[in-house]
Amino acid sequence: MTLPYTLLHDGPLDTLRESLLRHRGLQSESEQAIFLQPDYTTLHAPELLHTMDVAVARIKAAIAAEEPIVIFSDYDCDGIPGAVVLHDFFVAATYPHFSNIIPHRHYEGFGLSVSAVETIAKAGAKLIITIDCGTNDDAAIARAAELGVDVIVTDHHEPGETLPAAVAIVNPKLGEYPFPHLCGAGVVFKLVQALINTGDFAILAGQEKWWLDMVGVATIADMVPLIGENRIFAHYGLTVLRKSRRPGLQQLLKAARVPQQYLTEEDIGFTIGPRVNAASRMDAPEHAFHLLTTKDEGEAGGYVERLEHLNNERKGAVATMTREVHGRLKEMTDMPAVLVMGNPLWRPALVGLTANKLAEEYKRPVFLWGRDGNDVIKGSCRSGGGVSVVRLMEAVPDIFHEYGGHHASGGFAVHDAHIHTFGEALNEAFVRLGSEAVVETPLQVDAVLTLDEVMGPVRQILKELAPFGAGNPKPIFAFIGVAPDTVALFGKTKEHLKLTFPTKRGSLEAISFFATPEDFTTAPKDGQLCTLVAHIEESFFMGRRSTRLRIIDIL
Repeated sequence: MTLPYTLLHDGPLDTLRESLLRHRGLQSESEQAIFLQPDYTTLHAPELLHTMDVAVARIKAAIAAEEPIVIFSDYDCDGIPGAVVLHDFFVAATYPHFSNIIPHRHYEGFGLSVSAVETIAKAGAKLIITIDCGTNDDAAIARAAELGVDVIVTDHHEPGETLPAAVAIVNPKLGEYPFPHLCGAGVVFKLVQALINTGDFAILAGQEKWWLDMVGVATIADMVPLIGENRIFAHYGLTVLRKSRRPGLQQLLKAARVPQQYLTEEDIGFTIGPRVNAASRMDAPEHAFHLLTTKDEGEAGGYVERLEHLNNERKGAVATMTREVHGRLKEMTDMPAVLVMGNPLWRPALVGLTANKLAEEYKRPVFLWGRDGNDVIKGSCRSGGGVSVVRLMEAVPDIFHEYGGHHASGGFAVHDAHIHTFGEALNEAFVRLGSEAVVETPLQVDAVLTLDEVMGPVRQILKELAPFGAGNPKPIFAFIGVAPDTVALFGKTKEHLKLTFPTKRGSLEAISFFATPEDFTTAPKDGQLCTLVAHIEESFFMGRRSTRLRIIDIL
């Protein structure tokens, strides 16, 4: 039988661990041992980062002179946790002359702006430390120099052809740092390490490890590759998160019914990350920052309620956008190969979430746009299959103010003059490019298992390989010739799919959120044999721990 996927491991179960490691590029025993046993003490010396010595010296000079310091961070679930790390450092160092500023996503946009610098200078600050931005903010940093304000950049974004005239640019993609894949919070944690290493701060030995909860959240939420130092940050970050004393985190997890002691990378991706990001998508990012920094139980409860409200509002807005797109599509005689739609009332911060849903549903590229608070048309795009959205945008560059991303997703800003025609242009580019627009992403299955093997040693292997994410994908397994006892929909509006399979140890559930039987290659039916392609995951719901399958496809 010809399988519709590539099978990576076709050997006995006792060699599965070795196979999974090798397919992650870990060939030698030493490489595999390092991967399986993350060790905090093996982190690279922070002093190796580009201009770290200059950054440390300038911060120490500012502290000695009691200069006002502004921490300027991005508004997402990398910048905000990074801002919390540096905030916590200054608090622990008993330095009171600092403040945190986070730009408004809708009105100010990404990065350090000239107007922000002018406001900061007017308030009397002499030093700005950026987090998760700044590497490409040449104009703003030049203006800061004119106004007598020094800027230290801590960032991880790709540098351009020229670097801004900052006092220091601490970025793992500059110089010869051994690991270029840190997230923004990871970089600022390195800065804190370097400051502590000077021995000039009365901070308890090892106290900085408590701040790894924030580094772990950012590393996983920002989807940097979970290899090397990032695997260490994710591993220890999760360890600290399960013990974190932050009232805001504790109450947020309680409200979301996530048991803190069993917290996983998926809880960051589906619970913590969306709520932190909801603050900037729907209102002000400071809500998330204060949630993570407050030590007051009452304040924490208020911020949890606010973020929960904003997250629900975000879900509602995405659902409304999705319904509007569905309505427009019903009016079309022929669905285009590339879906392009927008509305001036849509928030650009939300269109990516909607585009992702629609691309999965319609299996084609989706480009959605809205207008930001400065009347600029901005949008997001998702591939929905093998078509590269970047190649499509590269084929019609004159349409965009700016664009970027990777094959599966991207972002763009459109010239007003092209707003009514760029859908047609993208569809013409799709036809013109043909196969050149396609990036093949064949389904790769790590191993074929029986349903009874799910509850055996495989669980321990997966535990050793976790946490999973970019660069360390969750293994995919195929279950051939299995028949569900029941196929059912569940949830308040019956929006989720659940298959129940018999095993020697009892029933085993396979689920897919926001899916129906018809969404898969073969629609499953009660008692009908099929091939199930799925992840294995641990579920903690209502205090009950269970092992289940997360459906990828049904063949």
